[in-house]
Amino acid sequence: MKDKSSIRYLCITILNIVITVAEFIGGAVSGSLALLSDAVHNLSDVGSIVLAFIANLISKRKRNFSKTFGYDRAEILAAFTNGIILIVISLYLMFEGIQRFSHPEPIKGWVMLVVSIIGLVANLISMLVVMNEAKHNLNAKATFLNMLSDALTSVAVVIGAIFISIWQINWLDPLLTIAASLFLLKEAYEITIKAANILMETNPSIDLDQVKSIILSIPEVKNVHHVHVWQYSDSITMIDAHINVDAKMDAEDLDDLYGKIEQKLQDLGINHVTLQAECIRGMHAKILASGKNNN
Repeated sequence: MKDKSSIRYLCITILNIVITVAEFIGGAVSGSLALLSDAVHNLSDVGSIVLAFIANLISKRKRNFSKTFGYDRAEILAAFTNGIILIVISLYLMFEGIQRFSHPEPIKGWVMLVVSIIGLVANLISMLVVMNEAKHNLNAKATFLNMLSDALTSVAVVIGAIFISIWQINWLDPLLTIAASLFLLKEAYEITIKAANILMETNPSIDLDQVKSIILSIPEVKNVHHVHVWQYSDSITMIDAHINVDAKMDAEDLDDLYGKIEQKLQDLGINHVTLQAECIRGMHAKILASGKNNN
């Protein structure tokens, strides 16, 4: 799966480098500042795609004594970084769009139109390459949004070129730019917040009272406390909890008990369970520890 992902990232990286070069040349030949602006946008996205590609390669590395969990979070870090980049780009494009209402930039010639159409087709191909993976991988989704923002910008440039060339409707170009920027800003914000929550080991909307109810439904468990639930990566949700059991339970019984709890918690999407059995300590403690220094 990850080998295929690497190939996908490599393909769209090469494709977007070609798009960027073509738009720079097309903008210079046609004299279109709008196309040159789109080329700069694509250039920044190439950097984002390269970052996602490198993170994807890093995430394939095996666990070691330094990174005992592995390198899966490299993709989350890349998604967070790309989210910030996307927010900056969307705000910049919005500012440029507002500026162009008072200082319109002419879109000249069919050269610019042809190049922008080529860029649009290439961006749509890039989106299709990563679309399926973007449904379950935050890093791929950030890359997909980069492609989507490029495609929307290309659509704006194509439509603007047609309407301005034929009807001289100069305000259409900045209007479409602002609309695309608002959409990108919303999507980028959601990706950035989700990545930040994973990095902050936030509970991924799992009801802790339901967790407590599930664990206490097993007769051998008398209490559950000091519970921590967090999402480690796109595919791993973890729980760490202390449970109170009878002092007479031996290791074999505990092993069986752990298996029962782990199986029941899978219904909540928790797939990595760490439990600590206790007898008296924490018998009356709450599900959440109060204070930074509690264990």
